[in-house]
Amino acid sequence: MDHLKLLEAEAIHIIREAVALARNPVVLFSGGKDSTVLAHLVLRAFHPGRPPVPLLHVDSTWEFRDVLAFRDAFAARYDFRLRVHANEEGRALGLNPIDHGDIYTSEMRTRALRQGLDAGGHDFILGGARRDEESARAKERVFSIREPNHTWEPRQQRPELWHLYNGELDQGQSVRIYPLSNWTEQDLWIWILRHRIELAPLYFAAEREVIEVDGTPIVLDDPARLPSLAALPRRRQRVRFRTLGCWPVTGALASDAQDAASVMLETLGSSLSERMGRVSDHGSLEAQKRQGYF
Repeated sequence: MDHLKLLEAEAIHIIREAVALARNPVVLFSGGKDSTVLAHLVLRAFHPGRPPVPLLHVDSTWEFRDVLAFRDAFAARYDFRLRVHANEEGRALGLNPIDHGDIYTSEMRTRALRQGLDAGGHDFILGGARRDEESARAKERVFSIREPNHTWEPRQQRPELWHLYNGELDQGQSVRIYPLSNWTEQDLWIWILRHRIELAPLYFAAEREVIEVDGTPIVLDDPARLPSLAALPRRRQRVRFRTLGCWPVTGALASDAQDAASVMLETLGSSLSERMGRVSDHGSLEAQKRQGYF
């Protein structure tokens, strides 16, 4: 077995172990490349049956329209049950990532996730986070225990020697499962290329309408919703994304890579962080994770 096949086998083992132990498991699905690969691994883990785990999308209400279309088409194509949850109180208040910053992240990402998990009564939550993405994520175990209010304490996580995972939960606890923990961005793109995985179109270069914020190109996905951004000078530019988040604070990068092979080669030659375009990451991701952020 080559390196990727070993990673795939490990991830499928983790998925099956989690589903076997869970009372009510769920897969978090953002429409990004990591969650798309994870969903495909779930399909492989339980082929030829229907996937026994539903998808949960936590909608920040500021998602790219292409991502929402891809999410719905993906769930329908592969026969996944799809649940979508948003913090309706935050939506009613008109919270947005430009004007409300950390409050927006706490309410529309962290609180919305906690609400969605509580509403579904989910105890084992599978997600596509990888250790190489960010320093706070590198502290996560594969089975990462959360307290009854979804808080995380990295110093109290359980050891995982010899790939043995402890899924025993006390009353009210839940566990976040990361089957892609040991994958790198390079591994991900090679696996996507090898298996011809379809991704959201934003990962590939196309001419898009952008503005510039602090030197970063921002694609105007829905200009009418944010007049302050819409008033800035616009230009057409060929850009793509390495990571997807809320459109007003997710930077694009200039690129001509229009297919997975070109993206992979471009990624291998980059010295920039994968999440460098996430303007919302400028605060402490670990502090957000301690409060329940995925």
